[in-house]
Amino acid sequence: MNVYKEKTIGEWVAEDYRSASVFKSFGIDFCCKGGRSIQEACEAKNIPEREVEIALAEAVMDKPEQGDIDFKSWPMDLLADYIEKTHHRYVERAIEELKPYLTKICKVHGDSNPELHEVKQLFFESAGELTAHMKKEEFILFPHVRKLEKHLNDGSSVEAPHFGTVKNPIKMMMDEHEAEGDRFEEIARLTNNYTPPEHACNTYRVTFALLEEFQNDLHRHIHLENNILFPKAVRVEESFNSLN
Repeated sequence: MNVYKEKTIGEWVAEDYRSASVFKSFGIDFCCKGGRSIQEACEAKNIPEREVEIALAEAVMDKPEQGDIDFKSWPMDLLADYIEKTHHRYVERAIEELKPYLTKICKVHGDSNPELHEVKQLFFESAGELTAHMKKEEFILFPHVRKLEKHLNDGSSVEAPHFGTVKNPIKMMMDEHEAEGDRFEEIARLTNNYTPPEHACNTYRVTFALLEEFQNDLHRHIHLENNILFPKAVRVEESFNSLN
């Protein structure tokens, strides 16, 4: 088996999160578009495939892991709890912190740097969409995922959800993930990959640093769902249905 040809980018990152830094360095989306092969991603970006393979070998395949968390081994209820308490809570805090900063730098620097107004608009749109998105996960999808995990543990019955199959809300969540990934790609482009201009004040610089941190957290957040939690939920539901 040629691991470079057979595995998707999402599978690479699910098996060893250190590969995420490799894909990020080449500008390859490992979360929203993690279902592609390395070859497909390289062709889309016009990147030499061999360069990515060499970088992966150096970062992952030739070095043992050192204390990285093996999220693939976690039960689904624990992973859902972790996502809520770590990533959802972070998003809520960061939104409240970033909104006034973006408003301020637009007011002070918006005339000379008009792209800031577009960045602000994109982030405010993202804030609203992500807030609604997380509530759908917390009140609809994740409770069902926890029921599936409970079935695995004690064989308890799982009542048919109103949404039919878990694949339906998962598809919706993944579509929304992709939309946010695209939105932040545009924010990164407008900010020159979060590089403030030389004349930038401290608030300007802090805002860009927080935006970059937000995007990085979003990538890991989406990775945990798209590449680990969601596929596991689908597999468990399919095995459960096959017994009924």
